[in-house]
Amino acid sequence: IATSLEAKQPHNCILDPVEVYTFIRGSAQELQNNGLGIILPPGLGLDNNERRLGVKITATVNQKAGTKLGLNSLLDYQLTIAVGDQNISASEFKKLLADKSPLVKVKGEWLALQPTDVKAAEAILTQSQQPISLSLEDGLRLSMGDTKVLAKLPVVKFEAQGILQELIDYINNNQSLAIIPQPDSFQGQLRPYQLRGISWLAFLERWGFGACLADDMGLGKTPQFLAFLLYLQGESTRLKPSLVVCPTSVMNNWEREAHKFAPSLKILVHHGDKRASGEQFKQQVSKLDLVITSYSLLYRDQATLEGVEWQVIALDEAQNIKNPSAKQSQAARKLKADFSIALTGTPVENRLGELWSILDFINPGWLGNRQFFQSRFATPIEKHGDNESLQALRSLISPFILRRLKTDPEISQDLPEKQEMNVFCGLSTEQAQLYQRVVDESLAEIEASEGIKRRATILTLLLRLKQICNHPAHFLKANNLVSSQRSGKVLRLEEMLEELITEGDRALIFTQFSEWGKLLQAYLAHKFKTEVFFLYGATRRNQRQEMIDRFQNDPNAPSIFILSLKAGGTGLNLTRANHVFHVDRWWNPAVENQATDRAFRIGQTRNVQVHKFICTGTLEERIQEMLESKKQLAEQTVATGEDWLTELDTNQLRDLLLLDRDRIIDE
Repeated sequence: IATSLEAKQPHNCILDPVEVYTFIRGSAQELQNNGLGIILPPGLGLDNNERRLGVKITATVNQKAGTKLGLNSLLDYQLTIAVGDQNISASEFKKLLADKSPLVKVKGEWLALQPTDVKAAEAILTQSQQPISLSLEDGLRLSMGDTKVLAKLPVVKFEAQGILQELIDYINNNQSLAIIPQPDSFQGQLRPYQLRGISWLAFLERWGFGACLADDMGLGKTPQFLAFLLYLQGESTRLKPSLVVCPTSVMNNWEREAHKFAPSLKILVHHGDKRASGEQFKQQVSKLDLVITSYSLLYRDQATLEGVEWQVIALDEAQNIKNPSAKQSQAARKLKADFSIALTGTPVENRLGELWSILDFINPGWLGNRQFFQSRFATPIEKHGDNESLQALRSLISPFILRRLKTDPEISQDLPEKQEMNVFCGLSTEQAQLYQRVVDESLAEIEASEGIKRRATILTLLLRLKQICNHPAHFLKANNLVSSQRSGKVLRLEEMLEELITEGDRALIFTQFSEWGKLLQAYLAHKFKTEVFFLYGATRRNQRQEMIDRFQNDPNAPSIFILSLKAGGTGLNLTRANHVFHVDRWWNPAVENQATDRAFRIGQTRNVQVHKFICTGTLEERIQEMLESKKQLAEQTVATGEDWLTELDTNQLRDLLLLDRDRIIDE
């Protein structure tokens, strides 16, 4: 520039290519830093848009006949040298190099050749670079932009072909999946969103990826999973057994749901002191379709469960492996399966440590190891609010997590306004011992009495058994519950309340016992570190109205409202609640429906879920079966209360009260 200033009217200076390269790489930045405006041709700019030699990848899946696809499946691919969208052939590249200039024009676009890029491009064109094995996982990362460099050159384009294109379109372009029909052997009618869920599972299974079905509570993750198993059966005649691992509190529910929706499946509940192990277990399950077990046995029977190659492993309430260092989490990762599924109703996307643990179970290594994930994603997102890292993480996890809320417009229109669900809970050993003792004592007394005394003794017995089914502390008139582990009902209630509180939902809990309501109120308030309302007969009128007003209108009001059936079963409007729990049962459908209508009535804008708790193996289950078998008749003819039960003869009563010891939940 200095030389050009000696002219009479300096207005430009001519530089040779080497001088231009030196100017761009050094002087231009210095001048700009000192306040001078610098204008460079596109592609030679000082910003991040500087044009470079790059590599374009064209790939397809290398699938051998009879093999299953997975993240480690290898790709067949071709590499092409490119600048932006323009491909450069070997002859064009040689011509560029022949000019011996650091600045070249490629198809009308300027480019500054970097020595390392030239060397990398030469290696690709002469095929002298080390062979690179590209897997399906690499292809996904390239298509998402998560991998930006290959063979030491920037990746300018990743082009998928064949069935790989179908996968990429689904993942990156949100293209809809082909919906599979409901399996013929499924008993019941799946809703449209549930068929979409099964189709999504089938799609990922075909590709060998794991899946996290994270639907809201009440959207039917269990029937979706069972229907998916039936779909697999229809696709293949040689399936291995599948395994469901769930909390102890829902094992009975899984068994009941399987018999209800998929009666053709051969099922085993792996539980109790008579359960098989080792080679005996392996032989036993080889003839089965589905094995159901609990998280505590997952670790305790690890060697036995590891000895079987499973078709599908599903972890229900998968937040149980949120701590990757826990023994049950480590045991889960050691199991071998063709397809892994995590089922959870909690929003895992809000807890990054939990998210990593679940994703690493379904797709090991996809998010890197724990330390890498912490430094690459967790710390930048949680401590620094790094939005770029958040978007990168979302793009990596979104193909493998299906999260649907009850409030989603396309879901809410599929749901009935009121969903009624039976929640089957087992007895703890302590509950079973108390139950058996009370039944034995009372039956002898009933047999020896008649008339009014007999009826009174039966009603007293029913009352005491209900208390035992609630919690031993209720029956024993203790001052507090101490632990939910002593009661199958409280254990399950606690788990469900935790989930709905996380989702921002609200619940009504009905009981016919004021003393039980007080015990529950104190226990739940302590457990969830929050206020819990309880309305019963002794609640003063002004207190009653204050609780109702707060629950309905105060944004900071408690999420849980316990009501006695008599004091809160009629005349209230509590439409802010979208969950209703009948923890202890008033065996009269009309009375329970009346209580449910506190939430399900005019003014309710959300779908209401009604959860009816039933202790399996007890009179609760048998009475439920009696009522279900003649539901319409029961609603019309059953007298208020439970007087109708007192008319049963002693043999009928004995059958009703018989305890099924296989249903005890303690391991």
